[in-house]
Amino acid sequence: MIGFAAFAVLAYVGICAALFVFQRSLIYLPQSFPHDSVVRARPLSVEGAELLVTVREEQGGRALIYFGGNAEIVPLTLPELTRTFPDRALFLPHYRGYGGSSGSPSESALFADALAVYDMVHESHDDIAVMGRSLGSAVATYLAAHRPVSRLLLVTPFDSLETVAAGHYPFFPVRLLLRDRFDSAFWAGRVDAPTLILAAEKDSIVPLRSARRLHDAFRSGLVSFHVLRGEGHNTVSSSPAYSELLRDAR
Repeated sequence: MIGFAAFAVLAYVGICAALFVFQRSLIYLPQSFPHDSVVRARPLSVEGAELLVTVREEQGGRALIYFGGNAEIVPLTLPELTRTFPDRALFLPHYRGYGGSSGSPSESALFADALAVYDMVHESHDDIAVMGRSLGSAVATYLAAHRPVSRLLLVTPFDSLETVAAGHYPFFPVRLLLRDRFDSAFWAGRVDAPTLILAAEKDSIVPLRSARRLHDAFRSGLVSFHVLRGEGHNTVSSSPAYSELLRDAR
């Protein structure tokens, strides 16, 4: 008969194996998109997939690319972004596997797709700001480190998915198991654009200290850091200061 200690070890190893195999189902949470929002989206062919990009056209050379959170239905964010950035064309990519886009999401795929979206937008717009929320903040930071952007706007960002996951799963070797690390702190040092970070005081998903570590990874004097008091990870946009700070940075 297997002793309790041996059983506990086997159970622990089994859980670690499950976390390794199914980790992307914990990171990426595609939601059902309204059919009309998918129909109106613009297709973009990338290597290995066909993306959809929700677009609001605007005359002039100014544009904003928005990368949403892991469970966000980005077309529903379009009205809010339109009010905040009325003078910019808006481009909201649907990640692979999200909202009519084909393929499966991964860190390398999302990074490559972000570059492809930027190159598409740059064909008709010279002034491109980039905004990312939660998971999208890592994609936006990577993009700003590899393409010239006029502004980088980060909402509830983290320094790396590795440190956040390690905090949520302290009894498991997350650093050994994690495949998609989204190490924004690494890429932050390569960003040249003025950057705004909006963090939530009561964020139970991305601890405030993680956003502060990301801030510290940017070059001195480049970043404006604001904590929205009383707000959580999913309520940050409800703060009266949220839109005002974004408008001031646009």
